[in-house]
Amino acid sequence: LDVLRTLSTSDDVEDRENEKGRLEEAYEKCDRDLDELIVQHYTELTTAIRTYQSITERITNSRNKIKQVKENLLSCKMLLHCKRDELRKLWIEGIEHKHVLNLLDEIENIKQVPQKLEQCMASKRYLNATDMLVSAVDSLEGPLLQVEGLSDLRLELHSKKMNLHLVLIDELHRHLYIKSTNRVGQRGKDRARLGSLVKDASPVPLMDVTNLSTPRKFLETSQFSTPGSSSMRDSSLLEIKEDTDLDPEENSAVFMGILIKGLAKLKKIPETVKAIQDRLEQELKQIVKRSTTQVADNGYQRGENISQENQPR
Repeated sequence: LDVLRTLSTSDDVEDRENEKGRLEEAYEKCDRDLDELIVQHYTELTTAIRTYQSITERITNSRNKIKQVKENLLSCKMLLHCKRDELRKLWIEGIEHKHVLNLLDEIENIKQVPQKLEQCMASKRYLNATDMLVSAVDSLEGPLLQVEGLSDLRLELHSKKMNLHLVLIDELHRHLYIKSTNRVGQRGKDRARLGSLVKDASPVPLMDVTNLSTPRKFLETSQFSTPGSSSMRDSSLLEIKEDTDLDPEENSAVFMGILIKGLAKLKKIPETVKAIQDRLEQELKQIVKRSTTQVADNGYQRGENISQENQPR
């Protein structure tokens, strides 16, 4: 700009030519200096140019790769979105098939319940029978309610459930009133038979019933803590389990606890209490009747034994 301003303000042609000459001389000097510098720094300049070219190429390649990566990511995102729906569909189908298989297994098990129930009732495994029956009826009236092919089985098991408590109540009464007194009678017979083998006709001692297992003693044992502790009784009742290796009626106290637990599972405790109250007087009269007959028979047998011992040979 200064050169143009100088040339434009100069009126004399000679001044312009002089200025032009100085400028040309300055340009030539600058070219010579530049050529000398290039010659002196040729190696460094060449290395710098090559380095710059390499950097430029790497930047260009990186931009292309980044562009390609972005395109691939967008493509992957679309593909994953499509696969996600497909995977979700397959996952839901897997859950449905698993549920169907569980229902089929449950149906297969329930179809075997009548046979297993008959075996448990025959072996007096009433608690197992109650659990099996209650579980089967709940399934038939719950998840399997819409299965029309199980309608007959549903009615059969429901009827068995409605009548099972009658069997349990009869068993409970048998142990309350009959089995316990039979033990006393049997003990009396054993002692009378033992007395008959003794030479002297000493009176037979009274029957000791202090160790007899009765329902009252069952409730007052140490396993139930104090008699007034209902929570301890409930917890001990919940801990009662059937032992498949032993005779279920070997321990009357435990067996009656199992019966009560089964009745509780059937929700028939009120009916049980009412049945016990209604049959109490009748059962007690039967106990008196049986006891009287046993005492009379024992006395008659004892008299015959004494009379035979006093007869001469």
